[in-house]
Amino acid sequence: MACFQRESPALKEILLRLYRAEKPMELDHHLYEFGSVEYHVQASASIPDNTYLSIATPLLYQDFILSSGLPRYTLEMVKGISPDVIEIIEPPKEGYKLTLRLKYSRIPRNKGGVKMIASISSVQGVILSSQLKDMLMNVNSLEVSQGMYRPVKLIYHPREPFFVIKQPEKITAVFPMRFKEDTDVIIATAFFQELMDIGSSKAFVKAPHCIWSPIPPAELRGEPIEDLSTNGGFVSFDITGRHVEGKRLDKTVWNLLNFYAFVKYHVKSTRGFIQRRMRTRLESLVEVLYNAGIKDEHHIKKKNRGPKGVRKLLNFSKSKLLKKRYNFINKIKRIRSRIKIHWFSRFRKRWLNFSRFSSLTRYEKLN
Repeated sequence: MACFQRESPALKEILLRLYRAEKPMELDHHLYEFGSVEYHVQASASIPDNTYLSIATPLLYQDFILSSGLPRYTLEMVKGISPDVIEIIEPPKEGYKLTLRLKYSRIPRNKGGVKMIASISSVQGVILSSQLKDMLMNVNSLEVSQGMYRPVKLIYHPREPFFVIKQPEKITAVFPMRFKEDTDVIIATAFFQELMDIGSSKAFVKAPHCIWSPIPPAELRGEPIEDLSTNGGFVSFDITGRHVEGKRLDKTVWNLLNFYAFVKYHVKSTRGFIQRRMRTRLESLVEVLYNAGIKDEHHIKKKNRGPKGVRKLLNFSKSKLLKKRYNFINKIKRIRSRIKIHWFSRFRKRWLNFSRFSSLTRYEKLN
């Protein structure tokens, strides 16, 4: 997912390291971003004033491929980042689209110099945005006749292409939305519907008209099926002449290039918010159940309260009572075994023998 920052954080860090070094340093570093952008930074200690920055990047769309590597309009915008510091080397280094010579001796040693290096590290964004700016600046041209629209596939990120369709007096940008999780599709769909409702209100009448549809718009008929297979539908924006006037052009271009990143950021933040609310709600429910259990236990103890002797008996467990009973019986047995009366056996035989008595009444069996 492309980031919101215009400058490359990694490239900025390398350029600042060269800028803040107390002594000239040797550097030959390759840097990769988004899986398709490559930076090659070369610095020599013997010639500290010449630092070379080569960039290999896919173009936004194939119609801009020229023999020189980049269109003239793009080269002018790159040069305009800092004309005193940046020098474009032609032809560029083999395997790269653009090679720049950075003159560090002309960068001031203050906060302005840090800002200048941050601007230089945004050269990738300048290359891509310049191509889309070239298209949007011709929004009011009538060079396209009615019914002869040809969608142009733009690739800002390899896995997130979108389409730009030139029409009379407007340009339509169409974004096929794809998500990995079903929950992300639900959150994004709700967001797109809300975006349409807000965009159609009076407060945002000057904003580009937004349309979301689960099926491809009619302008994309005939495009490859792999570009039209989505699970999040299609979001379209209508760009008119007032959206590209003056400073609005740069803002409009940057918003279009980062629309995918903005949507995924919103989905991720919403999912995290829902998970936090569910976790907080679960903790509150557990606390309620726990407090209810404590109250019930306290209520039962109150009911079982009685005289002191009874409470003591209730405190004895069943096993303790059985054990005490068993010990008492054994003690009685031991006491009885110690008592011996001499001549008691003779006395019992002589005087405690009962004679047998025959029954006076006899019964006969009746036939």
